[in-house]
Amino acid sequence: MPFNAIFSWLIGKRQSRIDSYRCYPIESQKKVFDFLLVNFYLTEFGKKHQLHTNLSIQEFQNTVSLQDYGTLKPWIDRSINGEENLLWTEKTTWFAKSSGTTASRIKILPITKDSLFENHYASGKDLLAQYYTNLPDRKLYNAKHLIIGGSGELITNNEGVFIGDLSAIIINHLPWWTELRRSPKKEIALLGNWEEKLDKMAHAVIDENICIIAGVPSWTSLLLKKVLEISGKKTIIEVWPNLELYIHGGMNFAPYATTFNKLIGSPINYVESYNSSEGYFGLQDQLNSKDLLLLTDSQVFYEFIPMSEFDGLESKKIVTLEHVIIDEEYALVISTSSGLWRYIIGDTLRFTSTNPYRFIITGRISHFVNAFGEKLIVEHAEKALTKTCELLNCAIRDFTVAPLFYNENSTGCHEWIIEFEEAPQAIDLFKTTLDTELKKANADYDAKRFENLNISFPIFHFAPSGTFQLWLKNIGKLGGQHKVPRLMNNRIILEQILQLIP
Repeated sequence: MPFNAIFSWLIGKRQSRIDSYRCYPIESQKKVFDFLLVNFYLTEFGKKHQLHTNLSIQEFQNTVSLQDYGTLKPWIDRSINGEENLLWTEKTTWFAKSSGTTASRIKILPITKDSLFENHYASGKDLLAQYYTNLPDRKLYNAKHLIIGGSGELITNNEGVFIGDLSAIIINHLPWWTELRRSPKKEIALLGNWEEKLDKMAHAVIDENICIIAGVPSWTSLLLKKVLEISGKKTIIEVWPNLELYIHGGMNFAPYATTFNKLIGSPINYVESYNSSEGYFGLQDQLNSKDLLLLTDSQVFYEFIPMSEFDGLESKKIVTLEHVIIDEEYALVISTSSGLWRYIIGDTLRFTSTNPYRFIITGRISHFVNAFGEKLIVEHAEKALTKTCELLNCAIRDFTVAPLFYNENSTGCHEWIIEFEEAPQAIDLFKTTLDTELKKANADYDAKRFENLNISFPIFHFAPSGTFQLWLKNIGKLGGQHKVPRLMNNRIILEQILQLIP
């Protein structure tokens, strides 16, 4: 049977939905808002606000306050204990443990039937449909799809509620026609011990015909190295000659591009998605641009807080999609069919286009360094580091940055911990080049660095291979969805990692 032809035809029928993201984004958002509001009235959370029907977007904003995990957690806890119709109009039986990027707190977020099938699954199919449109005559269904998820153990309570990583929930509910092509087998994909899982996964997929890989870059690169180690091959394309697509998300891919090109050994297509435990929000719809298309018709209503006026839950200026401005940085606020109402997700983004609405992720609300007025964000640090690695032909595996404060008679500086994938030949040149590129990326840093007036030359620590992985293991976050915080305005995480460096 021509499975690939059938798959191609079916997936191609989704193009009209994707076109609506581009051509009718505001109309799509109004439709999503109306759908969500109908359900909002029926929830205990909605009834608490005693709202009249046919609420406008403005009235909704004026009446329902901004939320974060702390304010919604009591409602989520009650849902976990079996109560129904609290945040969404059904009993919620799936909850995703958010990977998180802080050392102390793991969030447990609701995944409803609506959000799983009409947001996560639907948007994943949209990505493949757009890929087929950009590159016709693909034959992805003829080969296997390697999905590198997080820790897959599911915990079940007495109320029949499942708690686990989003990837585990997704894998457990894949349709049969998708499961036929996914690799490795479920019992390996859902292993909780990442080190055991990495080894078993590599052995299980080494002889498969893999054409797609999907996963977070830092953990995917570890699996690819393990496959090369076991196979004795020099490049991944020797192991999987039909590999053509890598779908990535969760972190900026640019610092890892050199590593992947060397590991794979032949040009393939790279496509980015913006999929988190809270929802699937964006996908790369152009092969020649990394900007992400905002998914405006996927049961998510978006609001945006300008970071220049961000004040947490007390923020006053919140705009809807039609009022965003290109190149302004925003904190993302979402209302979704999983029952997250006006929820500050913690990510920041910047629109690069409003016709259609495309954006890039710039970092996290809490991930910045502004100890000396330099306003350094993740986007600046990764841009400078990527350029430095390009110039000096090196590659990094992970890094983190924090401020260092001296006494009152001395200026402070930034302190970096960097773990190389491939170290530069001249380490001092690496330091000066990175400092120079940071000045180019951030005018405030450049001004504060002038003649060491406010910020001195940075301090660098170069960590042995495996240091960041050991830190993640020590805090119980070793696995395919967990990431190292890039920038922090305090020294807590940096000091923990420093303790692991001889």
